[in-house]
Amino acid sequence: MAGRWKNDLNWSDVTPKAAWMNRRQLMMGASALAAGGIAGQAMAGLGAVKSDYSTMEEPNPLEHITSYNNYYEFGTGKDDPARNAHRLTTDGWQVEIAGLVDKPGTWTMDDILKGTTLEERIYRLRCVEGWSMIIPWVGFELSDLLNRVGVQPGAKYVAFETALRPDEMTGVGSRVIDWPYVEGLRLDEAMNPLTILATGLYDETIPNQNGAPIRLVVPWKYGFKSIKSIVRITLTEDEPPTSWNKTLPNEYGFYSNVNPNVDHPRWSQATERRIGGGLRAPRLPTLMFNGYGAQVADLYDGMDLSKYF
Repeated sequence: MAGRWKNDLNWSDVTPKAAWMNRRQLMMGASALAAGGIAGQAMAGLGAVKSDYSTMEEPNPLEHITSYNNYYEFGTGKDDPARNAHRLTTDGWQVEIAGLVDKPGTWTMDDILKGTTLEERIYRLRCVEGWSMIIPWVGFELSDLLNRVGVQPGAKYVAFETALRPDEMTGVGSRVIDWPYVEGLRLDEAMNPLTILATGLYDETIPNQNGAPIRLVVPWKYGFKSIKSIVRITLTEDEPPTSWNKTLPNEYGFYSNVNPNVDHPRWSQATERRIGGGLRAPRLPTLMFNGYGAQVADLYDGMDLSKYF
């Protein structure tokens, strides 16, 4: 250590900002937990714990994630949600849980988050349009909520519905699809530990344009399956309708698993463009199930995934 008092430090000796921020967030998260409950989380970020399900790939910057996305309720342009979604009011948000459950009812966000351990899940996102991102969501497993309400034996599917507020959602005047936006999963897909309800992004509250205050994230499926701004969850025996399948059934199936071997009728799904890589960056090969096959491939044993697309 002799001589280290001299001005002989290099940039390699400096703690990287990202590492410093991670340590700071861990300390803040511990303080939040000590403060207790949701109020404690609000005092110092979301305090999300790390998850073994996260990819080791570098996440996209927040600017990419919040300025380039699809949320047709606010317009069909990629930048429309960022420009228009501030109109959505999320105070007092409620989610109705209905159907084949033991405890149907209406849940506030405080009800949903009470006693929940939030995790950071850094997931790959693959859009059906052929672009992709890496996103550090904050959320919890959907199965946690379903277990709390009690799934009845007859339930085979989980249906979801997005808020419909024409006064706040500037895009619903268009007839791109029939509103409100609806989606669905098979029950075993919903109960898979990769399936989460996200309430945050980069350890902060999720922005409106990304689906505030609560959205679904199913990383092995094309992005449109991860429905935003949920107001209703229904357990049902029958396969529920889904918005894009109703609109263009020959292009968008119920399952919509990422599959490089099944092309969209109008473009190939074999490769993808990573947002932020530049227009001249080489396209990346798309992975079956978006790279999550080890966790989910057994859900589809015996199924013809070209038929059940």
